[in-house]
Amino acid sequence: MSQVPARLFIVRHGESAGNVAREKARAAREERIDIALRDMDVPLSPTGEAQARALAGWFKSLPEGERPNVVLTSPYLRAMETARIVCEAGALGPRTLPWRVDERLREREFGILDRLTTRGIAAEFPEQAEARQRLGKFYHRAPGGESWCDVILRLRSAMHTLGLSHAGDRVLIVCHQVVVLCFRYLLENLTESEILAIDREADVANCAISEYVANPSAEPTGIRLVRYNFTAPLAERDAPVTTAPDANVAPR
Repeated sequence: MSQVPARLFIVRHGESAGNVAREKARAAREERIDIALRDMDVPLSPTGEAQARALAGWFKSLPEGERPNVVLTSPYLRAMETARIVCEAGALGPRTLPWRVDERLREREFGILDRLTTRGIAAEFPEQAEARQRLGKFYHRAPGGESWCDVILRLRSAMHTLGLSHAGDRVLIVCHQVVVLCFRYLLENLTESEILAIDREADVANCAISEYVANPSAEPTGIRLVRYNFTAPLAERDAPVTTAPDANVAPR
């Protein structure tokens, strides 16, 4: 991007009811995740709401000239609720800041693997488990779903919009774990092996902050990472730090 935001905060949504259901299914060694809602309709859990309030408090502690003045969010309910709580807490200025939905920031779609645990995928779609093992998570696309590369393709368009419409702004993006990682891949010009190594180190925590600042010497995008998976705002405000993958995520 030839033009970039002055600051870019990329945040995973707070813990959702889906995160909780997935962890329960995994612990019980079940094949299916017990949640009746569509993935896009899964709300925050009470813990997720507390995390979003803690995040709002951290933004409010920044000097006003360093807080986001643009908020973009995935259309999934858990992300929109996180954005709403942050904005309505007055954390981003003296007035409530409107947030805008961008469908390109949505969660990766899982197709026929939706609501299945690792055990369930192996039992119901062993050919998909084998294909993923052969191709790797970066390129494997389940029928009706997306690979990481598919997510990256739509984020390239979102990055173009950031440069075109929000150059010089302080932008907060509320999205999902894989989307956070795919932004890193694009903004830092990483390779497949580099981004998957980062993914293996740790899950992106709920309401964790990845922050970039404009830096003309940072090639090739002109923006530099200054912190990643930053959870101190939660710990400082006694909000639990959670890292469960989203309810419908395929095996690691």
